[in-house]
Amino acid sequence: MLLATACSSEGDDGAQPGGGSAGMASGTGGAAGSGGTGGRGGGGGTGPSSGGSSTGGNPTGGTSSKGGSVSTGGAPSTGGAASSGGSISTGGSTNTGGSTSTGGSTSSGGSGGGPVATEKFSFFVTSLGGMRRLSGKDIGFGGDLRFGEATGLEGADKICRTLAEDSMPGAGQKEWRAFLSTTTVNAIDRVGSGPWYDRLGRQVAASKSDLLEERPASADAAIRDDLPNEQGVPNHTDGSPGCSGNACPDNHDTLTGSKSDGTWDGESTCDDWTSTEVQGRPRVGHSWPAGSGMNWIQAHSVTGCAAGVGIVQGGGGKGTGSGSVGALGGYGGIYCFALTP
Repeated sequence: MLLATACSSEGDDGAQPGGGSAGMASGTGGAAGSGGTGGRGGGGGTGPSSGGSSTGGNPTGGTSSKGGSVSTGGAPSTGGAASSGGSISTGGSTNTGGSTSTGGSTSSGGSGGGPVATEKFSFFVTSLGGMRRLSGKDIGFGGDLRFGEATGLEGADKICRTLAEDSMPGAGQKEWRAFLSTTTVNAIDRVGSGPWYDRLGRQVAASKSDLLEERPASADAAIRDDLPNEQGVPNHTDGSPGCSGNACPDNHDTLTGSKSDGTWDGESTCDDWTSTEVQGRPRVGHSWPAGSGMNWIQAHSVTGCAAGVGIVQGGGGKGTGSGSVGALGGYGGIYCFALTP
């Protein structure tokens, strides 16, 4: 299990011609096939197909009659150079329908590989890059998550939906919900019944009860202790691939406003996620365990609702003074769930 000692102020954070020589061999049909060099009687050829030597007189019908120089319809056999319909087999160069197999270059539907189908993608932590891009600010949204909507929850849901669609076109058509509590709504009641999977199809949790463990029970071992963002990248290494330990971003603090059972904790929710001005200490969970807490829903409170990014171990960051959601090791990220995988 990954442990860090972050959260500074709280210890956190072809075909050949068919006519034979026009000799005197008698034959019906000509040199190579029906109607070749000689007709009935007379000089015909001894070509490669039916109609060689036979009875008859002088050629009737000219030098080449019905069918062609070699055989009816084509060079070596009926219909084409090698077999009916094409150079090698019916319909194409190698097989019916294409160069390698029916329908495409490798297999039906494309070249293969890539992420799982959109129907499984149903969980992520919003990445720092995603929150910066959508907010239009290096310091993110802070505690105001309205994102052009009337309420904080509606805006947070829109953030989830937008990032899901940006990551995997089509996924944004699902009903996405932010895992956030307000003074009147509990996060655990917003997210459906599961199961949930990350962008790469790895299970995060099988049921709602699995969510209420310190780390999501039944989660794939590769992500249980480092929950992935919308790109399927474990969030601790986001932006720093190959990092380890304290060299990775100190970015675990994730806004929930909830107790460990997913209900409102009775403390500040930044005016129900509409303000960066309201003083208070909104609750966060840890997307990966740290010395100051392992619970993914409820680890501790942060110092306020102002926007801020503080992801350097033991150091500050943009807008990380007193009262910032990112002051103790984060950037105001949120968890996103789709109601039906």
